[in-house]
Amino acid sequence: MSPVIRCAERLELRALPGIPLVAPGDDVAALLLGALDRAELDLAAGDILAVTSKILSRAEGRFVDLSRIEPTPRARTLAAETEGDARVVELVLRESIGISRRARGALIVRHRLGFVTANAGIDRSNATPPGAPRGSGPWALLLPQAPDQSAQQLRAALFAARGVDVGVVVTDSHSRPFRLGTVGVALGLAGLPALWDQRGRLDLAHHELQHTVTALADQVAAAADLVSGQAAEGTPAVHVRGLSFAPGDSSARALLRPPAEDLYA
Repeated sequence: MSPVIRCAERLELRALPGIPLVAPGDDVAALLLGALDRAELDLAAGDILAVTSKILSRAEGRFVDLSRIEPTPRARTLAAETEGDARVVELVLRESIGISRRARGALIVRHRLGFVTANAGIDRSNATPPGAPRGSGPWALLLPQAPDQSAQQLRAALFAARGVDVGVVVTDSHSRPFRLGTVGVALGLAGLPALWDQRGRLDLAHHELQHTVTALADQVAAAADLVSGQAAEGTPAVHVRGLSFAPGDSSARALLRPPAEDLYA
């Protein structure tokens, strides 16, 4: 049975201010609570915090000094085919379980977490760790090790601090094989449904919906992306209020289409 969800008549999103550049070992939950206080926002049941994967990656120390990466022969061959950096290609291979497509500047892969994405989600913007030795790098930043687990830990820490049951979505920006531009997607989540199965509901003409399954967590991530920004905004977390859903166990893996059904893999 689909969880209890209702369309929002009004949705409020606010980027949380004052979150510093995260360093390895930082307490992300504490940083979020401080940002909520600065914004004078009290958490309420049913609120959602959308948090970019980058701050979790930084807190986990997922930095890689490319000068220390020795590409394998396979990575060098793929780099020549795609006109890419063989060291980055080596990281892509390490973070992936298979290659779907290759083109100039991009390898489309199935990430070890199960989704299909370009270059295994490896980021080179804002990827230098604090206190990096002079002359080190260039640097790259890998995706978080276990985004669902990170979301669960954040949710538990927020409940322990404020006594309120909220949802958490770990977001990232992904390109799509069939449309231009990137959109926010959910890499991890806790406390809210990944999917909203609306099959069986009636439309205005009283026809029963047959195929409508909404990617609720991805919609939250895409909406949050509009206010968190992509460049130097420095607002990697967004407070979302207005959705109505029954909290419970969830996982971003529920959003993944099985490989046998993935026509773009």
